[in-house]
Amino acid sequence: MVSLRSTNDFVRLLQSEGELRVISDLVDPHLELAEIQRRVVAKKGPALLFTNVKGTKFPVATNLYGSEKRIHLAFGPKPVATIQRLAKLAKEIFPPRFSKLWKERSLGLLPFQVGLKQVRRAPVLSGSVLSTQELPQVVSWPKDGGAFVTLPLVYTQHPESGNGNLGMYRVQLFKDKTVGMHIQIHRGGGFHYYEAEKKGESLPAHVYIGGPPALTIAAVAPLPEEIPELVFASFLMGEKLRMKKDKTVSPYPIVADADFALIGSIPPYVRKPEGPFGDHYGYYSLLHDYPYLDLKHILHRKDAIWAATVVGRPPQEDHYIAEFLQDLLSPMFPLVMPQVLGVWAYEESGVHSLAAAVVKERYFREAFMGALRILGEGQLSLTKCLLVTNEKVNLKNFSETFKVITERSDPKTDFFIFSHISQDTLDYTSGTVNKGSKLLWMGITDANAPVKFPNLPKEFTGNLKDKRFSKPKVFLPGVLVVEGSPYTTNDQLAKTLLEEDLGRFHYVFLVDDSEDAVKTDSDFIWTMFTRMEPASDVYARTETRANHIAYQVPIVFDCRMKPWIPEVLIPLPETVKQVDTKFGRIIDSI
Repeated sequence: MVSLRSTNDFVRLLQSEGELRVISDLVDPHLELAEIQRRVVAKKGPALLFTNVKGTKFPVATNLYGSEKRIHLAFGPKPVATIQRLAKLAKEIFPPRFSKLWKERSLGLLPFQVGLKQVRRAPVLSGSVLSTQELPQVVSWPKDGGAFVTLPLVYTQHPESGNGNLGMYRVQLFKDKTVGMHIQIHRGGGFHYYEAEKKGESLPAHVYIGGPPALTIAAVAPLPEEIPELVFASFLMGEKLRMKKDKTVSPYPIVADADFALIGSIPPYVRKPEGPFGDHYGYYSLLHDYPYLDLKHILHRKDAIWAATVVGRPPQEDHYIAEFLQDLLSPMFPLVMPQVLGVWAYEESGVHSLAAAVVKERYFREAFMGALRILGEGQLSLTKCLLVTNEKVNLKNFSETFKVITERSDPKTDFFIFSHISQDTLDYTSGTVNKGSKLLWMGITDANAPVKFPNLPKEFTGNLKDKRFSKPKVFLPGVLVVEGSPYTTNDQLAKTLLEEDLGRFHYVFLVDDSEDAVKTDSDFIWTMFTRMEPASDVYARTETRANHIAYQVPIVFDCRMKPWIPEVLIPLPETVKQVDTKFGRIIDSI
C-alpha cells in the first residue's frame, strides 16, 4: 500500500476508486458548503472536493472519512491486524520462548518502520499567505461565532519535558494573524498551556490542516499520555513521519507534508471570547473566554487542499472515525485495564456522554473495580454514563447491551451516582462548565440468578392521569419513554411521573418528543444521554443502607430540554432553499 502524505494524495486515491465527487460550481463557505456536506452524509455519499470556494484560492475537501470503505482506503487492514498481534503477543509472551518470538518475528521490524525522520525539504514551507482571511472561511451553523478550522491538528510540547501532544481542539479564525485555541484543561494541549502559564511563558504551537490522513486520526485517538501521537501517525502510515527542523520558523520540528501549518505562540494570562460553535453533541457550545494563538507564519504546500468536516447531531462523518479508532485500539484495553474485556463509547451521545463495557466478575464486585479503572483511564475518564456487565455482549449493538443491563440490574445495589466531579467541557447538562456528575449502571450476572428480571413488561398497560403526560412508547422490555410538557423552572414533572401508574416498568425516560426518541437506537441515545445530568435529572424513591443510596424502581430520567442546555443545531430555511436551488440536482444524483 502506497503511503498517503497529503490531502491531494488521498483525494486522488478516492477519485480513482469512485469515492469522490468534484463540485466546480461556485460555493459559499458561509453555511452553504456545510449544508451540502450534511445532505451528502445523510445519503451516505462520497467525499467532496469543492474547487471553486468563494473568497479563497484553496480547494476544500470534506467527507473524506465518511464511510468504512474510505477509512479502509486511507489505512488498509494492516494497523488493525498489527495492533491485534501486539496485544496477543503481550499476553502470551511470558514465559518467552524462541518459537513464540519466531512466529511473530516480523513485528521486530516495527522500530525500523515507525517513528520520525528528518528531511531537508518540506513541502509545507513552499508557500505562505499573509492573513487568515485568505483561508477558507467555513461557517457550519447559523449561530456560529465565525469561521472555524474543523479538522485542526494542534501540536504543542510540554514546557519542561519537551514531550509532544497532537490534539484536535477547535480553532476559530479571527482577524489577520490570530486564531482561537479551544484547548481544554482535560487534554494534552491544555496541560501544556497550564504549565507554561504557571511560568509566565508563552507556549509555542502549530496548527496543521491536512497532510497524511494518519495525522488526523492520531490527533483524535484516545492514546495513553506516554504514546506520542506523531509516532502513532507513523504507525498508521506504515512509514516514518517526515519532519523538518527550521529554528527560523519554529522551535518545534515541523510536519513536512502537512497541507497547511499555522505557526505561532499562545501568550499567558490573556483570553479572547471564542464561540459559539455547533458541536458534535448536536447543540451549540457557547461563547466562552479561551486562549488564542498569535501567528508568525501561515504556510502551505503548493498543491494544498483545505481538509474540513461538519459536525452536528450524530451520526455525521466523525461517526466513522470514532468507530475505526475504537476497533483499532480495543485489543489494547485488556492490557492497560486487566479487568476490562471490552469498552465501547457511543458516538451518538457525543462520545463522552455514554459508554458500555464488558468486565470480569471472578469475585464479588470485581466488575465495580473494572468500572473504576475505566472511569480513571485517559479520555474514558470523561464518560458521564457507564453501563457495565460481565455478559459477553456485542457492545456496538446498544439495544442488545441495554437489554442485558436492565434485565440484570438491581438498582438497590447496582446503580451509583457520583456528584461534584469533572465533566466534559462540551456537556452543558449540569448548567455549569466542566462540572457535573457520573452514573455507573451495572448489570451483572449472578450464579444464583443469571437474569434477575426476566419478565419485564413489553407493553404499556398503565394509566397516565396527569394531562401533561402523553404518548408512552416502549423502547425495550422494562424501558418506557413518556412525552411530557416542556420544562419549566422547578416544575417537578419528573417527580410527579413517579406517582403515576407506570405498569411495572423499571426505567422511565421523560422527553419532549417520544416518537422521535424511539425511532432508532441512535435517536434514543442522543435524546436521553445528551440532555440528562445524573445528579439533577434522576428521580426515584430511595433509602440509605450502610451509607449507600438504594434506588427503588421505577426510576425516572428527566431528558427534556432545559433552559441552560444550548439550542439544537438547525440549518436556516433560506440556506436549505438556496442549496436546493443551486445544488439540488448534484445532490440528487449522488
